[in-house]
Amino acid sequence: MVNYYRVMNMSKLKKTVYPIVRSSRKTCAIKVKPNGEVVIYAPYRMPLELIDKFVLEKSEWISKTRQSVLCAAEERQNIKKLSVDEIQYLIDDAKRIIPLRVEHFAKEMGVRYNRVTIKSQHTRWGSCSNKSNLNFNCLLLLAPENVLDYVVVHELCHLKEMNHSKSFWNEVERVLPDYKMSYDWLKKHGGELMAQLP
Repeated sequence: MVNYYRVMNMSKLKKTVYPIVRSSRKTCAIKVKPNGEVVIYAPYRMPLELIDKFVLEKSEWISKTRQSVLCAAEERQNIKKLSVDEIQYLIDDAKRIIPLRVEHFAKEMGVRYNRVTIKSQHTRWGSCSNKSNLNFNCLLLLAPENVLDYVVVHELCHLKEMNHSKSFWNEVERVLPDYKMSYDWLKKHGGELMAQLP
């Protein structure tokens, strides 16, 4: 559920309207999207006054993070784009490599999946449907091998936990004890890879 909540004169951000996404989560969280949009995630029953207070307390962080995100987006505009042929080559290569990594980790984890699909995407590295179908981004072949394996394991773990709960992350860590290094790499460099798509 999304409500729109206006925060007035918030530090350098001044008058801004923020989408508030409510869910069964227990605490508030803030996400700054690649386009600079700020989204607030809050529990269903948290009063707007408390959300307002939370956002105001984080106003300096939001300002700095938005500035950093927008600067990074501007830099990514100068990244050379992949050609149609190069993208197709990545897709074909990924169709050969990624299913093998999925099969390897699925056996290790004792999980079953259905179809593996490879695409070129601007927003997602992978996904897992409620029908146990897995989808992966061909751009993963441009990332280090440990990062590709992390995304594969991440999606396979959703076959056990269709959420990002503590249990989910515990399962990821059980399979890949050093997964945080891959997570951080993807967070830092993932935008550069996706910026190569036309």
